[in-house]
Amino acid sequence: MTKILKDIRVVEMGTYITGPAAGMHLADLGADVIKVERPGAGDPFRAFKGGLYSPHFQTYNRNKRSIALDTNKMDERATFHDLIRTADIFIQNFRPGVAERLGAGAEELQRINPGLVYCAITGFGQSGPSRDRPAYDTVAQAASAYLRLLTPPANPRVIGPAIADAVTGHYAALGIVAALLERSKTGKGRRLDISMLEAMCHFNLDSFTHYFSVGEVMGPLSRPMVSQSYTFACSDGKWIAIHLSSPQKFWEGLAAATQQPKLLTDERFAERLKRINHQQDLIDILTPVFATRSRDEWCTLLLENEVPHSPAYDSDEALEDPQAKHLQIAVEATHPQMGPFKTVRPPYSFDGEADLEVLPPPVLDEHGDEIRAEVAKRLAG
Repeated sequence: MTKILKDIRVVEMGTYITGPAAGMHLADLGADVIKVERPGAGDPFRAFKGGLYSPHFQTYNRNKRSIALDTNKMDERATFHDLIRTADIFIQNFRPGVAERLGAGAEELQRINPGLVYCAITGFGQSGPSRDRPAYDTVAQAASAYLRLLTPPANPRVIGPAIADAVTGHYAALGIVAALLERSKTGKGRRLDISMLEAMCHFNLDSFTHYFSVGEVMGPLSRPMVSQSYTFACSDGKWIAIHLSSPQKFWEGLAAATQQPKLLTDERFAERLKRINHQQDLIDILTPVFATRSRDEWCTLLLENEVPHSPAYDSDEALEDPQAKHLQIAVEATHPQMGPFKTVRPPYSFDGEADLEVLPPPVLDEHGDEIRAEVAKRLAG
């Protein structure tokens, strides 16, 4: 098993998604991630569906250990600071000023441990007029102009998963690894500040580049039109997705697979730019065509004609696909108290080897005594 970060210790004081997601990425790479939680309740995500082990919590907290500490109490704050002395990285995602009140501010922790890479994740940044505004996923998507790219133009409503939260956690982990690389040369830590607004604006770079370059304000159909992307319902009610991109051979393959040779002589679809401008016409033509066969039948025909496509799976189907099974994307473990745990493994394969081992998310304070003993031994030695 490849554990690239096996000698790195992370102390995560994260809640909900952004901080825990950053910690999870590092844990997936082998780091020892110690999650510091409030006694009694822990990360609020624990109780999102009742109890203290919700699927929301499980998603972002595998491969970690848990210790419960109330840093408002001086003796437990001292334990926390001792833990920081043994750490390489600290992650928090509080509003500005909260960490300082908990004895977890950057200045205080880096005085204790000058080599500490300190990561502070916020909604809108450490300064500015929106500094203290509460921010969650939808707020960051909207503020970064990303939400408008996902929302149906008619009857708008929020759809899709927590993209901004997950993206911010990913960017935070990337910045942390960069700071670790620098520290290996200088011996000094860094303070990394990253906000959901900044992360999502960078993630939405294509949209801003189009605006800056040609004055185009992209909408939810802009990218699918240019990339010639389609989703069709099949006769069995299942969906299939197609992405033609720009090569002519894919367009010709689609015409052959659907047995619609007349499309190749239709002036509306004579070349790519025309197909972009008449995408709705093409959708209107092909929708009833795809409704005549099952999804599996269409997959066979599209594959035979080398058209880029995939079944548009639900989550109960995707990991049963033969390729997903071959790659062993789904992995399992058993928690001694909570029982079976199944998740998706990290996507990395180092030197041709994927990491198939996973630790189930911890119950609250599961490793408290163990961690305290480790810290005492390390500081004594």
